[in-house]
Amino acid sequence: MKCCSPGGKKLPGLQFLEGVVRIPDKATEFRQRRGMIMSTKPIRSTAANCIDMSAAALHIIAMALMLMDHLWATLLPAQDWLTCAGRLAFPIFAFMTVEGYFHTRNLKRYALRLLLFALLSEVPFDLMYGGTWFYPVHQNVIWTLLLGLLGIHLMETVRKKKKTWLYLLTALLVVLIGTVLGTLSMVDYYGTGVLTIFIFYFFRGRKWWCLAGQLLALYWVNVQLLGGLLYPVHIFGMEFEICQQGLALLALLPIWLYRGRQGYHSKPFQYLCYVFYPVHMLLLVVVLLQYSTSFFRVLAKLWTLLWKE
Repeated sequence: MKCCSPGGKKLPGLQFLEGVVRIPDKATEFRQRRGMIMSTKPIRSTAANCIDMSAAALHIIAMALMLMDHLWATLLPAQDWLTCAGRLAFPIFAFMTVEGYFHTRNLKRYALRLLLFALLSEVPFDLMYGGTWFYPVHQNVIWTLLLGLLGIHLMETVRKKKKTWLYLLTALLVVLIGTVLGTLSMVDYYGTGVLTIFIFYFFRGRKWWCLAGQLLALYWVNVQLLGGLLYPVHIFGMEFEICQQGLALLALLPIWLYRGRQGYHSKPFQYLCYVFYPVHMLLLVVVLLQYSTSFFRVLAKLWTLLWKE
C-alpha cells in the first residue's frame, strides 16, 4: 500500500526517503513475472535484487559523519568515538567527487561551485580550527576536492586522445604534482587527500580488482602514510592494535552499496549539501564561544566569591 496525496502524487517526505535508499518491491516483481502487471523495465537478476545506496544517501551519511568529527574537534573533545566515526567521512566525499565528475552535466559549473564554497568556507574553517579568521597553515577540505577534480579532468582529457603512453605519463605527473601541491598548500588531509580522490578514479568500477584496489590503496594511504593514534584491542586472548585513521576503510561499505543511482535530487537539496559545510562550522564556533564565555563567567564569579571570603 502506497501513501499518496489526494491528487495521486507521493508525499514529499516519502519521495525523499524513496530517493535515498531503494528497497526491492518483491510483490511487484512477482506479479511482473506472472504476467499480472506489465512493465517496460527489465526484470533484475537475483544478484542485483538488493538494497542499493543512492548518491543522496551517501551525501547525507558523509555530512552526518563530518558533523560528528567536528563536534569532537570543538565541543566534545573527550568523546573519541565521534572522531573515530568521522574518519569515514572524507573517503565518501572523495568517492562522490569522482562520481560527480562523470555524472555532471556541466563540469565548469561544478568546479566553480566548489571554488565558490571553498572560498565561503575558509573563514568558518579557520575560526573552528585555528580560533582566528585567518589561519594560513590549514585549508578547508573543499580545496582538496577541487584539486582532485581538476586532476581527474586533465587525465580524462588526455585519455580521450587514445594514446596510452601519453595518458600514463600524464597520470603519473598529475598524481605527483597533485600530491605535492596538496601538501604544500596545506589543504585538509594534505597530499594524501588528493591521492585518495585519484585512487577512486583509477579503481572506479565494480569489478573485483577495482574493489580490491580501493581496499589495498586506502589501507596504504590511511594506515601506512597517515597512521596516527592506535587503540589496543583484546579478543579471545589475542592482543592487537587498531589504527584510528584505518577506520576510514569502513567507508567502503556504504560506497560499495552505491550502484550509480542518483536518488532524490533537487536544486534546494543540492545547495543544502554545499551550504551545510560552512554553516555548521560557523554554528559550532558560535556555540563554542558562547560556552566558553559562560564558562569564564562562572570562573569569574567563583573567583569573586573566594576573594570576598
